[in-house]
Amino acid sequence: MRHGERFNVSLPTLRQAIGILRAEGLIESRHGVGTFVKDGRRRQRRSRNRYGRARDDKQLLTSDLQHRIVFAGREAVPPHIAEAMNVAPGTEVVVRRRHLHDRADGRLEEVGASYIPVEIGGGTYLEEPAVVPKALFLCVEDLSGKRYAHARDAWVFRLPTANESDLLNLAPGMPVLHVIHTATSADGDVLEVSESVWPADRVMLIDEYEITTEAQQPDAKSEI
Repeated sequence: MRHGERFNVSLPTLRQAIGILRAEGLIESRHGVGTFVKDGRRRQRRSRNRYGRARDDKQLLTSDLQHRIVFAGREAVPPHIAEAMNVAPGTEVVVRRRHLHDRADGRLEEVGASYIPVEIGGGTYLEEPAVVPKALFLCVEDLSGKRYAHARDAWVFRLPTANESDLLNLAPGMPVLHVIHTATSADGDVLEVSESVWPADRVMLIDEYEITTEAQQPDAKSEI
């Protein structure tokens, strides 16, 4: 029995109802599989203390996301990343583009990339399209001889590009969360800039920190 016959509605009415549910982000269609009610759970994203947690290699083994490197090599750095790296747009860097899929159902959950100075990653295994044996920052520390000392995250909610919308199977009008993460050494050298794009309806940002009792000077560049 067809769904339209089961619920005693015409096919055009059924398609219209499905279109409304999809536009409201309540259902999703997976190519070649079918249409499903969306899972209301959100993945938790924690930036603070990420390096301390990841220094235990076991973290890589317990992730419920499967990494796939879709490109590794040299490219001209895009303007928004060049600004974070403090280099001229078009400067050649080592780029590692990744897709992160849910291990259970294979759904693409994140589109991202890491940008590493050629002086660090050029001519190394970082230019090979394979998942590295440990956290990327540990590889960069080994290659550079420097330790990650400071990090800055810039978060932007925006509409997706056509490619992002297609890859992440987003409903029309659904925004994405785009984070640009800049990591520097103690002497101020940029060791890595990474960016990640997530569907805004599938992610929850969590930031836990100690509350200081000491007065601090506000950052002149920050705005509330």
